[in-house]
Amino acid sequence: MSEKITDIRELSLEQVKALVTELGEKPYRAKQLWEWLWMKKARSWDDMSDLPKAFRAQLAERTVLRPLVLAEEQKSEDGTVKCAFRTWDGHIVEGVLIPTPTRLTACISSQIGCSLTCSFCATGRLKRIRNLDAGEIVDQVVLIDRLAHQYFKQGLTNIVYMGMGEPLLNYANTMRSVDRICAADGLGMSTRRITVSTAGIAKMIRKLADDDAKFNLALSLHAANDAKRDRIMPINEQNSLGELKDALRYYTRKTRRAVTFEYILLRGFNDSLQDAQELVRYASDVHAKVNLIEYNPIDGGEFGRTDSRDAEAFQQYLDRKGIVARIRRSRGRDIDAACGQLANKNAPAVKEGERVLK
Repeated sequence: MSEKITDIRELSLEQVKALVTELGEKPYRAKQLWEWLWMKKARSWDDMSDLPKAFRAQLAERTVLRPLVLAEEQKSEDGTVKCAFRTWDGHIVEGVLIPTPTRLTACISSQIGCSLTCSFCATGRLKRIRNLDAGEIVDQVVLIDRLAHQYFKQGLTNIVYMGMGEPLLNYANTMRSVDRICAADGLGMSTRRITVSTAGIAKMIRKLADDDAKFNLALSLHAANDAKRDRIMPINEQNSLGELKDALRYYTRKTRRAVTFEYILLRGFNDSLQDAQELVRYASDVHAKVNLIEYNPIDGGEFGRTDSRDAEAFQQYLDRKGIVARIRRSRGRDIDAACGQLANKNAPAVKEGERVLK
């Protein structure tokens, strides 16, 4: 434990206990420190008011505490709030507070940028800079929850890992952040209130099952045949629909948890009757329900939004065939906060030179 520690929140409880012992403090200080880090949401050493000043000084010499900073917020006409968070090393990552009559949802990011280059998604045009640490992921929840209390007088009800990045390509930090969000000595939220969305990495879906993941899993499907999915989601070339189906069946058998397919309706591309038939067959094989998502335009994008009547007809066809399906209405579109629009267009990102090119 003698070398400089990157961030104290990267340590396990056992490692924190070892550090406290090494610094000559009594063992109960470890529990106090752990609670400040994860339950009391401390953002600086000075926040930890019941720890001796000398101990805090030792911690500051040996470790660092690097919380995210809310650099900017934008509020939509529909009440959605988009947040630009600045990391300790000066990068910008976005999260969103999504209010509905029954829920207050935090849409959070797992990476700075993204490497998957999905053609319908603005985030895919940003290069992936790095993974977010577990503490940085948890910070998004903490800060968005504060905004929920500020604007709506109540806390978050749901969390979705559907912001920037692919959570399963930052597997360890995603899993640890869920643990810290849900643990009794963390934020104490229910795993039933958390959804992790993936573009589809078969081996990592199997790993979720082996690791007994308790949260909800969503797959960004968007096409139920390989040719179309290859065109809009390059990751499908290494994770075909057949491979994903096998992995999802393994996951549902082992966890006994249902899967949701996210399906953005793209006019003239994946919204025909034939597309609906293919989706019914695929979803039936996995026993998945479907969220149909309105497409949100991005700068220079090649796709258009499906007409609302056609979207409803698509949804009704799925219903008639026994697939539970609903249309998820866009929120925050006017501030580029809707699904697929997170692209660091905010002022802090422009200042840091990370704005997506048109």
